[in-house]
Amino acid sequence: MEKLIIVEDNEEIRSQLRWGLSKEYEVLVAGDRPEALLLFKKHLPKVMTLDLGLPPDEAGCEEGFRCLEDVLRLSPATKVIMITGNEENENALRAVQSGAYDYYRKPLNLAELKVILARAFHLAAIEKENLRLQSSLDQHCLTPGGIIGHSPQMLEVFSSIRKVASSEVAVLVTGESGTGKELVAKAIHELSPRKSAAFITINCGAIPENLLESELFGYEKGAFSGANNRVQGKVEYANKGTLFLDEIGELPLNLQVKLLRFLQEKTIQRVGGREDISVDARIIAATNRDIIKETEAGTFREDLYYRISVIHITLPPLRDRGGDIMLLANFFLRKFGNEFRKKNCRFSPGSVKLLESYEWPGNVRELENRVQRAVIMSDEPIIEPESLDFSLKTAKERVHSFTNMTLKDAREMIERELVIAAIENHNNNMARAADVLGISRPTLYDLVKKYNIAKSFE
Repeated sequence: MEKLIIVEDNEEIRSQLRWGLSKEYEVLVAGDRPEALLLFKKHLPKVMTLDLGLPPDEAGCEEGFRCLEDVLRLSPATKVIMITGNEENENALRAVQSGAYDYYRKPLNLAELKVILARAFHLAAIEKENLRLQSSLDQHCLTPGGIIGHSPQMLEVFSSIRKVASSEVAVLVTGESGTGKELVAKAIHELSPRKSAAFITINCGAIPENLLESELFGYEKGAFSGANNRVQGKVEYANKGTLFLDEIGELPLNLQVKLLRFLQEKTIQRVGGREDISVDARIIAATNRDIIKETEAGTFREDLYYRISVIHITLPPLRDRGGDIMLLANFFLRKFGNEFRKKNCRFSPGSVKLLESYEWPGNVRELENRVQRAVIMSDEPIIEPESLDFSLKTAKERVHSFTNMTLKDAREMIERELVIAAIENHNNNMARAADVLGISRPTLYDLVKKYNIAKSFE
């Protein structure tokens, strides 16, 4: 049973509160500041009520404020509910500004006070869990790589990373956009014998097709108009290190052939060149596409698929990672709180509920962006749903509208709305819309086609 300290100089009110609250709490009572502090130091309750008018200043309020100051100095997290008279509006506001959790005006209504107490204990429990999650971050952070998680799915991913890191085999990392595929690739590199060499990244979906070959393999002087010097490609720069091919599902078929040749022979030719150049680079690839379906459709070579997926690591979406949501949310809250010099930030119970129930179509990347926005936009240390850009009314309406839908249909509906919103918000600029959504432009065009989104794009 939770302990509750009642600080009240009126013996009749003390008795009334002890009798009325004894079924819910272990009630401890004090009649003045010294007695209250002795009880507080001994029991350190999460919540206490404090009358402003304490002896020897029953008609004033300074003794009550001194008691509030002493309690919060001993335990800043304690929820202190100030008890004031009806005419003491100024003192009530002063109490909240001084760190009190809430205030209640006399005469006391037991039912109303019980609601306030229940909320205070609930918030104290949430904050305690937040602190526990924050203190456990180091235990659940795979370093190097900075991957955070303690769900069974992520522990399995961590195990796979450790097992494959010491080998030289190619690794394919798959998962939805925003799940952390590049972090996995970096972790494998940092735990491998190649960690002292370069980790080179190239996004196969972010570079125009006519430039992608020279980005990958480099070019010789005079290979094309404007090629005034010999330039090495990303593959050469990754020699002795690791080459991370992000969004490999976007790679055109003609370049898939050349990549396959490199994987088979460990040699490349620059654009416009004839010399075979030996390159020793480990390949880690990633995609958010269903690569098996791509091979069946003929848009991705089957022989290349088998070459890049000797080991296949699948990252779970954030919505399936359970307690990892709040673990990550608190990590980002602490990170951005320090970055923007906003200390002691914490989530309100309403924010915790929404964070845990939201589908997270943008996964960890979306969670990080929402928490960053909340820290910047919130004027208070308690982060409310509005700062996270959540609408309680909208969230409830959406849940109700999904009642008769399958999970797949609901996800597709959200995905379609996000695509439309991103395109509209960026005035049909597909590059910016794709960047906000965390996907490549070809993937965005595929979604536009999939959902039959009629727009005149620039």
